[in-house]
Amino acid sequence: MKLSRALVDSLDDLLARAFAEDGEDVTSLAVFGPKARVAGDIVCRERAVVAGAAFLPRVFSFLDPRAACEVLVSDGTAVDPGTVLARVEGPAINVLAAERTALNVLQRLSGIATATRAYVEALAGTGCRLLDTRKTTPGLRVFERYAVACGGGSNHRFGLAHAFLVKDNHADGCGSVWEATRRAADFRDLNPRLKRHLLESEARTLDEVHQALDAGAERVLLDNMPVAEMKVAVRDVRLFNEATGRHVEVEASGGMTVTKARQSARVGVDYVSVGALTHTVRAIDIALDARLAPPRPLRPPRSGR
Repeated sequence: MKLSRALVDSLDDLLARAFAEDGEDVTSLAVFGPKARVAGDIVCRERAVVAGAAFLPRVFSFLDPRAACEVLVSDGTAVDPGTVLARVEGPAINVLAAERTALNVLQRLSGIATATRAYVEALAGTGCRLLDTRKTTPGLRVFERYAVACGGGSNHRFGLAHAFLVKDNHADGCGSVWEATRRAADFRDLNPRLKRHLLESEARTLDEVHQALDAGAERVLLDNMPVAEMKVAVRDVRLFNEATGRHVEVEASGGMTVTKARQSARVGVDYVSVGALTHTVRAIDIALDARLAPPRPLRPPRSGR
C-alpha cells in the first residue's frame, strides 16, 4: 500500500519521540564498538497479516542512513510462520538501537491487520463493510487506521471534526435523540463548510431509531442492540427509505465479536464497527535474528592525474 504524505510525516514524528525515549544504546556500544556491523532477518513466527513492513526502511535509517533494510513482504499480505518479512544490515549500534521500535510498530500493526482480516472474512458475501472506530492509541491513530486498511477493513471518521455522530451523552444531555440530531442538522445547515459531513445518530432502542430517522439522520448506529432487535430496526429503516425516497444507512456496534458481526450482517446492516480492532490488540510474534556482518571493504584510493 502506498504511504500518504501525512503518514510519512507522522512516522518521522513518532520515531523522533520513540528514539528519544530509549536514548543511547550503551550495551551495544560496549559489546560491539562503533565499527562493528550486523545483518539480520525479521521473521514472523506465526500466521498473520502483515502491516507496518513498509515503514521498516525509514525506521532503521532514521538513526543512521548507512543502515539498509530490504522489505520482502508487502503490507496486507497473509504469511505463514517462519516467513522472512525483511532483511536489515548496517552498523551494529544503530541497527540494534532501532530493533525494538521497529518490532513494536510491526508487531502491533500486524496484530490489528490480522484481527481485521478475521472480521472481513466473517462478513464476506454479505455486502456489509467493516469499520474501525476512534478507540485508538493516542498519537497512533493514523498508523492503526492504516493497519485496519491493510487487513481489508474501512476507516470511520478520523476525528471529531470529520463527521457528526450524535451519541448517548449528546441525547441524554439535551433530552432525546431527536433533539440532539435536530440540533446537529440545524448546525450543519448553518455552516456551509460542513455540508458534506455525514450526520449519524446512535440509537439504543427502536424508539430512538425512529427519533433519529424523523430528525434527519443519514446513518443510524445501533448501539449494543440484540441481533433480533437489529433485524426489526433494519426493517423499519428500509420501510422509511421506501416511503421517503431517502437512503439512510444502518451501522451496528457494541461488543462485536466475529460471530456477532456475521449475525449483524445477515440481518441487513450496512456497516459493522468494531472498537476491538484497535483497543484490544495482541501483538504478533515477530523477531529480528541478527548476526555479525563482515566489515565493508575499503574503497581503493583514486589515482591522481
